[in-house]
Amino acid sequence: MVIRYIYILMVLVSFNAIGQKSTKIFPKDSVETDSIEKQYMIIAGDSIPREMIDLEEVVLLRKLKFNSMKDRKRYLILRRKTRKVYPYAKLASERLVDLNSRLDQIKSKRDRKKYTKIVQDYIEKEFSAELKKLTRTEGQILVKLIHRQTGITTFDLVKDLKSGWRAFWYNTTASMFDISLKEEYHPETNQEDFLIEDILQRSFRDNILERQESALDFEYLDLSDKWNNSVTSKKSS
Repeated sequence: MVIRYIYILMVLVSFNAIGQKSTKIFPKDSVETDSIEKQYMIIAGDSIPREMIDLEEVVLLRKLKFNSMKDRKRYLILRRKTRKVYPYAKLASERLVDLNSRLDQIKSKRDRKKYTKIVQDYIEKEFSAELKKLTRTEGQILVKLIHRQTGITTFDLVKDLKSGWRAFWYNTTASMFDISLKEEYHPETNQEDFLIEDILQRSFRDNILERQESALDFEYLDLSDKWNNSVTSKKSS
């Protein structure tokens, strides 16, 4: 089954978690005025409390341009499919990081293999019914998003756990359904990938999807300028 590779990719990869620095704010005498909570913070070396207002971050995204109503309709269809499969890619990334962390603590090769099997069985039992409902295009989007979240293709994920021949076999089977497990995510050169990224960024902003940073190196705002300028050029020509 083509869907089988999706089960396997959720327990295959390891990548470095990125540490995040945080600045501690020490609330003091918090009061509420006009529904806005005021806090005070003490800056090291300064004995004077400074008033601050904690506001939510506002993300401003450029208006997306389309050449035609057909392109806009295509975007809306892509949005529905992307929002559907993204949670699976995010889950895969989280499970794989957790798996790798735990495996680092298991010394016995036999115990490591046993634990991997337990996680794989859990994922299959928990999500197999939902994954089987994915269409061909949704499956291909999921493969791309797995690469976005992990930096590794689904083909290589399978190859890491199994043999190169097994990875080749999964890819050959998937190709019968027009799904390539070697598919990568390149929003900088592939317009559909950029549209997927745009959908993700807008969904993160609107709290429709939970944000998870990409393992790949690209800057969305720069890409937005590039692709919007490309659309403008086509309209003027």
